[in-house]
Amino acid sequence: MLHKLFPYEYAESVFALDYNKLYALGYRGIIFDIDNTLVHHGEDSTPEVDALFKTIHSIGFKTILLSDNDKERIERFLKNINSMYIADAEKPKPHNYLKAVEMMGIKKEEAVFVGDQIFTDIYGANRSKIASILVKYLRYDDETKIGKKRMFEKIVLKLYSMSRAYQHRIGDIYK
Repeated sequence: MLHKLFPYEYAESVFALDYNKLYALGYRGIIFDIDNTLVHHGEDSTPEVDALFKTIHSIGFKTILLSDNDKERIERFLKNINSMYIADAEKPKPHNYLKAVEMMGIKKEEAVFVGDQIFTDIYGANRSKIASILVKYLRYDDETKIGKKRMFEKIVLKLYSMSRAYQHRIGDIYK
């Protein structure tokens, strides 16, 4: 059961991924979480994130945001980004992960999910049988407190690091 919490890959950030390599491996759609994955919690998109989406789209990827945030917050984030979204996603329930794949018009095997939380993002993607990439969650330099869930995530990541069979299931996708 614990392996359902293990990501296929673990990366420093969304900027550490080589999207050309992902595309070459047959992936055609990327499902992104927003908060602490792409930007700090509640923040608008940045010029770097806007440029990242332009690059991803120019490669040929379709994108969709899957977020537990409401429609207004997601639309504010998407001000300069052309992407579909699903609000109030109820992660980790699989139905909206599968709906995201359907909205992109691709197969599950062609989708990859990128998020920062094990117990919602990664668990939901894995339950849906969608490849998952965990990125280190964004924190401010002066941020010292972490929630209880993040402490449990550290334990899961320690077990993940000892379980070589579950690591690098996608392959070399890093810059």
